[in-house]
Amino acid sequence: MPLDFAMRVVAWQRSHGRSELPWQNTRDPYRVWLSEVMLQQTQVSTVLGYFSRFLARFPTVRALAAGSEDEVFGLWSGLGYYSRARNMHRCAQEVVARFGGAFPNTAEELQTLPGIGRSTAAAIAAFCFEQRVAILDGNVKRVLTRVLGFDGDLAVASQEKALWALATELLPAEAQSADMVAYTQGVMDLGATVCLPRKPSCIICPVSDLCEARRKGEPERYPVKSRKLRRTAQSLWMLKARDREGRIWLEKRPSRGIWAGLYCLPVYESRSLLLDQLAPEARLTAHDGHAFVHVLTHKDLHLHPVSVECEGCQSPTETGGWYRAADWISLGLPAPVRKLLSVES
Repeated sequence: MPLDFAMRVVAWQRSHGRSELPWQNTRDPYRVWLSEVMLQQTQVSTVLGYFSRFLARFPTVRALAAGSEDEVFGLWSGLGYYSRARNMHRCAQEVVARFGGAFPNTAEELQTLPGIGRSTAAAIAAFCFEQRVAILDGNVKRVLTRVLGFDGDLAVASQEKALWALATELLPAEAQSADMVAYTQGVMDLGATVCLPRKPSCIICPVSDLCEARRKGEPERYPVKSRKLRRTAQSLWMLKARDREGRIWLEKRPSRGIWAGLYCLPVYESRSLLLDQLAPEARLTAHDGHAFVHVLTHKDLHLHPVSVECEGCQSPTETGGWYRAADWISLGLPAPVRKLLSVES
């Protein structure tokens, strides 16, 4: 089956796969890497605008390496999972420092860079250098476990390792390395457009007659992953202090923890702790805004904004500064903070 599977995927991708995305039809490792990082846990429709804005400001890896972290976070603001942006900035700096500004051309070397895991490294190596290496992102795991009928629990490291080995066996033969670009894009496209998590379109799938999951009549059973993140909840009170000039007080978050390194409204674990921070005259103007829930990957944040007018009173917190809308619009802000501040613009 390996050769037949690979060639069917290649033929399907060239006639029916996606080819219009701005990071396709290029061998530029910088663009491919940028898209791969942005697309982690983020939909294509969301990434499109961010991708073009990043390239406009940072057209090369050298430009990104020379940029400030605050500017990178500002352009990333709203995409979430900010560790991606932090690692991306560090990665660009290492590419310049260690490799003279040129991405290494093997998956093995690419994996030594910050934020580049095995699948991302393989995607860059396959798309840009035609290296015969397998990718295994979420979409590809779904395609391969269904085609193979692989029911090993991917929450178990040994089972994921076994799937990596099978994914490598399914690659085009060594003599067909020129097909690696179409194959790699093809398995990604199948997972994104045909072999969907719910109600897969088996009738139009180019490998449906090879698919064990379809033969068994239970494609949605795959992939198998038993361990799930336990969801938690947390309540936070956010100080929305405004001075007489209409500026908002923001402080930079610590380098570890929630919203690390981003500019944020001061955050407290209770309303009383927030009020204790304020001068007496500021407390008199404090009023609660509408509470709302912000959903993270494994946690629900119950956010309670408290607005305060600071006219002549001392700074609300020991660290931070006053920012006008023209200033904070380009800062790296957590999505819920940007949502709250948008009312002020």
